[in-house]
Amino acid sequence: MRILVIAAAVLALTVASAQAQGRGTGQPNESGQKSDNKPKVDERAYKAALERIPEPKEKYDPWSGARPAEPAKKPK
Repeated sequence: MRILVIAAAVLALTVASAQAQGRGTGQPNESGQKSDNKPKVDERAYKAALERIPEPKEKYDPWSGARPAEPAKKPK
């Protein structure tokens, strides 16, 4: 009896996962019409925004935390 219950549980879980894989969102735009939900990119506005970004004063070093600190220079 215990084996039958375990087999039924395994079968139910297998069927449930197979059904979950088979479910999709269906055909996008089943009506046949294409809808463009993406915003239009304005090249001039993009370039103007890039120009407004200030230039960094120091060069960025992503590995600065991984390197040992430079020893202090001793005056002679």
